[in-house]
Amino acid sequence: MARPDSTPPPARNAAGQWPTHGWLGLGLIAVFWPLNWALTGLRTHWGFFPLWLGFCLTVDAATLRRTGDSLVTRDRRAYFSLFFYSAPAWWLFEAINWRTQNWHYLGREFFSDWEYFLFASLSFSTVMPAVFGAAELVASLRPVRSMRAGPVLRVSRGRLLAMFGAGWLLLGLLLIWPRFFFPAVWLAVFFVLTPANAWLRNRTLWNDTARGDWRPLVSLALGCLLCGFFWEMWNFFSYPKWVYHIPFFDFLRVFEMPLLGYGGYLPFALELFALYHLLSGFTRNGKRKQRYLRFAAPV
Repeated sequence: MARPDSTPPPARNAAGQWPTHGWLGLGLIAVFWPLNWALTGLRTHWGFFPLWLGFCLTVDAATLRRTGDSLVTRDRRAYFSLFFYSAPAWWLFEAINWRTQNWHYLGREFFSDWEYFLFASLSFSTVMPAVFGAAELVASLRPVRSMRAGPVLRVSRGRLLAMFGAGWLLLGLLLIWPRFFFPAVWLAVFFVLTPANAWLRNRTLWNDTARGDWRPLVSLALGCLLCGFFWEMWNFFSYPKWVYHIPFFDFLRVFEMPLLGYGGYLPFALELFALYHLLSGFTRNGKRKQRYLRFAAPV
């Protein structure tokens, strides 16, 4: 039996067909994956964006083919806005990393500050479209679509206050003792912003867990983990590239990332969800954009 969803049924396109933007996405991957790995010298600074744009368009096309609905076809303006929200969202984590120093970029020295900012912002702009697109694709898979209802977890004033306080506490511990509390970065932002979204009447994951529907949370986490695999794989032979310096867990590397570090992608998806709804909530069409993301396709 299908569970009620907080969003209206999507306007469906013809499922089963591979759309034009999917062929464009596959073409971008086919061209820029080899270029990012094979060419010598600096190339990732201009090749990262088209490669990841290709990923974004491909996963969106796969979702459209499976369900007849996708981020691109649902609202092209909203999809375009994801790229604008994404860059400042990731710069927030870059600012926190200035304190933790868990990663840095090889080749940064070849760019002026303005060049670095512009190329980095262009690359960061693909984070939200990639994660949300991959999450909607995961949500279309039968094991996720047919998940049984889970524990009912409703929002309350006490829970919001506790969550908000815990977020600021984690952030403070992270900034004071980054060597020991660096993993808190993947929870602190979510804990601070989710209550803020609830108070501002923006969408939160509480809207879904209050019905016992954990599919959006699972879809986000697994979608981000899928992106994490491709981020790390495509980064491995690229240049410039990022490398990690993670205390205590710097072993069993899969590409540049220590194996346990992949666990950070699971809560990171929830932080992106909270950041998107906070940022979009301040726009003119903010209330409409609160219904844009859909991670609970009917069974």
